Amino acid sequence: MAGMQKLPDIEAKSPSGEPHRTASISADVLGNTIVTKQDGEIFIIDEKAERALVWKFDIRILPLLALMYLFNALDKSNLGNAKTAGLEKDLGMTADQYNILLSIFFVPYVLTAPFLGMLGKIYGPSRVLPCMMFFFGTMTLLTVAVYNFGGLVTLRWFLGMAESAFFPLVIYYQTQFYRRGELARRLAIFYAASNIAGAFSGLLAYGVFQIQGGAIWSWKYLFVIEGSLSMAMAVIAFIFLPRSAAKANFLTADEKKLAYYRIQVDSSAIVEEKFQLREAVQIMKHWTSWLILAIEICLGIPLQSVTLFLPQIVARLGYSTVKTNLYTVAPNITGAVMLLVLAFASDYTRWRFPFIALGFFFTFCGFIIYASIDVQADLQVAYFACFMMTWGTSAPSVLLDTWYNNNIADENRRLFLTSIGVPIANIMGLVSSNIFRSQDAPEYIPALATTAAFGGMGIVLTLLLGAYMIFDNKRRDRRQGRKVRARDVPTELLQDGPASVDFRWMY
Repeated sequence: MAGMQKLPDIEAKSPSGEPHRTASISADVLGNTIVTKQDGEIFIIDEKAERALVWKFDIRILPLLALMYLFNALDKSNLGNAKTAGLEKDLGMTADQYNILLSIFFVPYVLTAPFLGMLGKIYGPSRVLPCMMFFFGTMTLLTVAVYNFGGLVTLRWFLGMAESAFFPLVIYYQTQFYRRGELARRLAIFYAASNIAGAFSGLLAYGVFQIQGGAIWSWKYLFVIEGSLSMAMAVIAFIFLPRSAAKANFLTADEKKLAYYRIQVDSSAIVEEKFQLREAVQIMKHWTSWLILAIEICLGIPLQSVTLFLPQIVARLGYSTVKTNLYTVAPNITGAVMLLVLAFASDYTRWRFPFIALGFFFTFCGFIIYASIDVQADLQVAYFACFMMTWGTSAPSVLLDTWYNNNIADENRRLFLTSIGVPIANIMGLVSSNIFRSQDAPEYIPALATTAAFGGMGIVLTLLLGAYMIFDNKRRDRRQGRKVRARDVPTELLQDGPASVDFRWMY
């Protein structure tokens, strides 16, 4: 193979302690990846063919997932829009009952996510995700039949159950199609639907709330439209989502083989590994997993505060109900743009933690500015602070999930940690929904200060974990007497994670 560039040899120790050659990766001058398997088999991942394959995934899978998450985010966050249109008055709710409505969603959300995540691993995300979507669309649509607080609480409980493992399963699903260096920007495109949902929800609410004199209260039309669209989208997704990259019916036999090998080289140790709970829980033995969960907690409060209360924060600017919903559009759109910028930069540099810390910093500044100024006297500065809040909520979520998924080659462990980490971030909605108290309106100073504090702690923990990974990689290089990058080690060698001598952190 003339013109090949050999990357560092990879060795692993046999049970007797003797080193032996396993797999290796080389690259030729054309940019193709040469994979030499342990059994001597050689497979060439052609760069041009790989780009064509990834493009097929991008146009066949990403749009479907983005639309699914768009409706997921709409069904989850439409309560804030409905509140501005008289939901509390129409249902005869007391001052604290709205916060209960927000809080009750997160209890089943965190309790059922790991179990639905396991079902997704066993039966495939392409089947479990549409079923979950159809169910939460149904719960949203049934809001039209609610005429009291108790009925709405019941629906919110089942809505939380249905949506619990949605994002963890989508993350796991995408790791079956994309290599580690491709994942952040794809997840960002998918997750940007959440920001766009916030903008679209504001626009949709603006239009729907113009309906006067209908058979039902105007805010109920919002739930009818969004629930119906979710159910229809679930049917489409069930039909068109492929079970995995190697089983996609829109690929040729050669493309399926290419899809399998590129994931084994740079994503999973064993592709489509059968689920084993005993193996999955091993991820919790490493202390970095617990630090990841701590960062998820710090992320969850700013994320949920913006998701649930941006309409109320914007309402302090003094606009009418209609304009308040309209003025949430621009911050959410710029939040999606910033998410894409940071994610593309992260994939390009293959650095994760600096961009996560930067996202936390944006949110921290946004809440500090908003809490420290006279909003009525500085409307433009206050509105700009709302933009900064959205800049720093989505990016850390996507990049944090990408970060730890990049460092876990075992599919069972990867899904298990994601099914715990994402719900933990979301259950922080219990905190957010109870710090934004009606007696603190419209300033909400305690809530703004608490949210900023968690954002600041997120910066510190992220930088500490990133610094440790850099230090540990250098220590591993010294022990082996050579410098090895994470991208140079085939993931099929990394079943044991940091316990492997060849392991290198992607930081």
